[in-house]
Amino acid sequence: MQAHRGSPGYLPDHTIPGYTLAIETGVDVIEPDLVSTSDGYLVIRHEPYIDGTTNVADHPEFADRLTNKTLDGIVTEGFWVSDFTLEEIKTLRAIQPLSERDQSYNGLYEIPTFEEVIQLAQNKSAEYNRTIAIYPEVKHSSFHKGLGLPIENTMLELLSKYGWNHADAPVYIQSFETTNLRELNEVTNITLVQLIDGYDSDPLTGEVIFKAPSDRPYDWTLANRTDYFGYLTTPAGLAEVATYADIISPWKRYLLKAVAVKVDEDGNAADSNGDGQVSDADYTVFEYPNVIEDAHAAGLLVHTWTMRDENYRLAVNYSGNATLEYFELFDMGIDGVFSDNCKTAVPARNAW
Repeated sequence: MQAHRGSPGYLPDHTIPGYTLAIETGVDVIEPDLVSTSDGYLVIRHEPYIDGTTNVADHPEFADRLTNKTLDGIVTEGFWVSDFTLEEIKTLRAIQPLSERDQSYNGLYEIPTFEEVIQLAQNKSAEYNRTIAIYPEVKHSSFHKGLGLPIENTMLELLSKYGWNHADAPVYIQSFETTNLRELNEVTNITLVQLIDGYDSDPLTGEVIFKAPSDRPYDWTLANRTDYFGYLTTPAGLAEVATYADIISPWKRYLLKAVAVKVDEDGNAADSNGDGQVSDADYTVFEYPNVIEDAHAAGLLVHTWTMRDENYRLAVNYSGNATLEYFELFDMGIDGVFSDNCKTAVPARNAW
């Protein structure tokens, strides 16, 4: 059971209190997303820009840092971690990026470093007499390499410093790119995880739709490789992944294929429940592809993401009961799941 970004269903993403809550609730693994400061420190944010997850906009001294950068081929405006020193990042505080979630903790918690997360996991492992693993994601590897701020070497140096750079270490390293995982496979025995993205589900067929930047690993784009992410779930793709990684982690729609309950005259998903939006709640799961079985046959484990409690994030099959989605994946033989809501995830596992 993996705590996706800590406990974002209850507290701001990627904070020490969020990770601590997840650990205290009983998760096995905490997930820090790694980005780099201008002075080469690894800090924990979901993206290399921090507009929506920190109070940087409330700091007039940083107003001139707002700038455009090209991220995975798309020009994006933001406040970029790579334009801040660690000392400057430490003056900021985390906020809850989703308006429907509790905003009362905004501005309370620092942005942690990767080193602080390692220390937390090791200290809590000793305190609770059980191993708390970490699941760092290398965010936008090609982007950071292009800035001269590669994440991978610094990450391994920190893991080595704390005795966690070996095959039995409670560490999973994940990436949506492939080149960095291949390179890591040459220099470390840590468990490696290939993330598999997708843009959306076709409302009529349930097939995963691919659209940049969620169409293919960005290193494939740079190398002019035209396969989509979905290739990595085919027998040939799984065999390729097995040459450099140990686990695949696809978006859950590769495993729980869903179609729209209702479509409009243009074939687009329509608001079937009258809640004023089109969401997962307007889809129904109807098919279960053999990705898990095929991956296991290739010698790979399978983790998936992201489990969330909000009704609009649940297909109609589950009638607003998030636990039923967990049970369905558990019955299918999933090896691990990422959840925003540890207070639902852990009891679901225990009840299954």
